[in-house]
Amino acid sequence: MDTYRQGSHTRYNLKIHLVFVTKYRKQVLYGDIAKRLRSLIREICLSNDIQIVKGHVSKDHVHLLLSYPPRLSVSKISQYIKGKSSRKLLQEYTELRRQFWGQHLWARGYFAVSTGNITDKVIEEYIANQDKMDDMKDDDFQISE
Repeated sequence: MDTYRQGSHTRYNLKIHLVFVTKYRKQVLYGDIAKRLRSLIREICLSNDIQIVKGHVSKDHVHLLLSYPPRLSVSKISQYIKGKSSRKLLQEYTELRRQFWGQHLWARGYFAVSTGNITDKVIEEYIANQDKMDDMKDDDFQISE
C-alpha cells in the first residue's frame, strides 16, 4: 500500500510518469554520461523534495516515476531536471558539446501523465455519492445543501 507523504499542513500522494528525449533523438546516453545523468537527476530530485520511485535512462530518452510535493508543478519539475542536467552534461563532456550546439541537450517538451491506484470512475462515484440529492441526481457538478 502506498504511504502518504506530508508537509506541515498537507498530506499527499502525487505521482507522475515523466519522459523526455534528447534533441534529434541522438543516442548519446550511455556509459559514463548515463551514470552522470542518473546522479544529476538524483541530486536535483533530492534538493527539491522529489522522490524517485523508479527511473530508467535509455540511449535517447529518460523515464521517471516521481513522487512530488504539491508546491511544485510538473512543468517546474521538468524545467529543473532538464535544465540543470543539460547544463552540467554539456559542461563536463566535450563530445556532447560537439553534437549539441546552442546549449540544448534535450528536445523541447516532455510527456507527463499522473498516476494513481484508483480509477477515474471510482472517484466519479465517490463524488456523486457525497450528499445524495434527488433533484440533481444526474448532474456532473453537484452542490450539497
